[in-house]
Amino acid sequence: MALPSSSSASLNQEQRKGYLFPFILVTSLFFFWGFVHNLDPILIPHLRKAFSLSYLQSSLVDSAVFIAYFAMALPAGFVMRKYGYKSGIILGLLLFGTGSLLFIPAANTREYVYFLGALFIIASGLTFLETAANPYASLLGPKETATQRLNLSQSFNGLATVLAPLIGGEFILSKNNLTDAQKAAMSPGALNTYLAGEAATVKGPYLILGVIILAVALIFIFTKLPEIKEAEETKKSSFANATRHKHLVWAVIAQFFYVGAQVCVTSFFINIAVKAAHIDEKMASKYLSLGYGIAFMGGRFVGTFFMRYISPNKLLVLYSVINIVLSAIAIVSTGMVTVYALIGVGFFMSIMFPTIFALGIKGLGADTKIGSSLIIMSIVGGALIPLAMGRIADITHNIQNGYIIPLVCFIVILYFGWKGYKPKTATV
Repeated sequence: MALPSSSSASLNQEQRKGYLFPFILVTSLFFFWGFVHNLDPILIPHLRKAFSLSYLQSSLVDSAVFIAYFAMALPAGFVMRKYGYKSGIILGLLLFGTGSLLFIPAANTREYVYFLGALFIIASGLTFLETAANPYASLLGPKETATQRLNLSQSFNGLATVLAPLIGGEFILSKNNLTDAQKAAMSPGALNTYLAGEAATVKGPYLILGVIILAVALIFIFTKLPEIKEAEETKKSSFANATRHKHLVWAVIAQFFYVGAQVCVTSFFINIAVKAAHIDEKMASKYLSLGYGIAFMGGRFVGTFFMRYISPNKLLVLYSVINIVLSAIAIVSTGMVTVYALIGVGFFMSIMFPTIFALGIKGLGADTKIGSSLIIMSIVGGALIPLAMGRIADITHNIQNGYIIPLVCFIVILYFGWKGYKPKTATV
């Protein structure tokens, strides 16, 4: 028995060495998609200024991104099943890089719709990357350490939450914040020059990003990745079977509202900080990065620790209640209190996505894959819910009033953690 055991151990060691570089490559993807996602809160106030947009119009940035996730989730899954993880990753990187480079002609033409189109292409690529990278990272090694590997990869996504607003705020945002009266007083030529200069600041950062992403795609093309096949499920599943699980249905609803709330808070963070605290956009971007970003990243570690002693659904209820209170404070407060309230919201939001996801697929058995797809598709809430927030802000002429929308979202999440999470299958 000793010889086979030794041989098996040697084989495992060789496999682990062969998995190391692919795992590093795949982990880099978590950082890249986290980075570009966290540039959106920088883009929204910037494009709003460059194109003189309303809050509702500027929220279309989020709509373009999250509608792509909804539209491309099933095609991405099909590509992965038919052609493998590597093909899906390469296609995702090519779309990601191409969309980034399209920011240059979009800025040159100064057509807002072209920016939205470029963002849709980027997000289509991200959909492929996220569909492939999450399961692939967990499969690149022993099953018993799969969760640890995935958490390690996801930590780089958290790092991007801190760095992207800091870098984007420095190189995209400017301090040339003119009032409507100042713009009206400018000659048409001077105004055109000002707006063209504002639109052009995105070209350099997105050119660099696009080149880096296409270079990473080339590395993937010429790197031999282990093709890992998951075991086929013996029991057939369907959307009809999956939706019989009532806790899954509630998880889809809760995730829809959670993603909507998160996008509302992050995307309008700079706008509300400028209005309520009377700080400039660059300073607001630093609070978004070093305040909100670090709070969100740290909240994941703290929440994971608390789950040793508090059941996930109870912690979700507690955090939802706290965020309801913090959202109310953000609506009625003034000055830096508003900013600090939103940073607190980031901390207590941090565990919500993975907790809702885990509770939603619990006990699904053969329906797990379809259930997971349904929860991922529910992130389309990030496309729709911010529109309501932007509309309220436009009607009331106060962005703070729009935070009633995240408050309502946290009430829905509260219900899921209280009762909706309980596994229950509908009878036919």
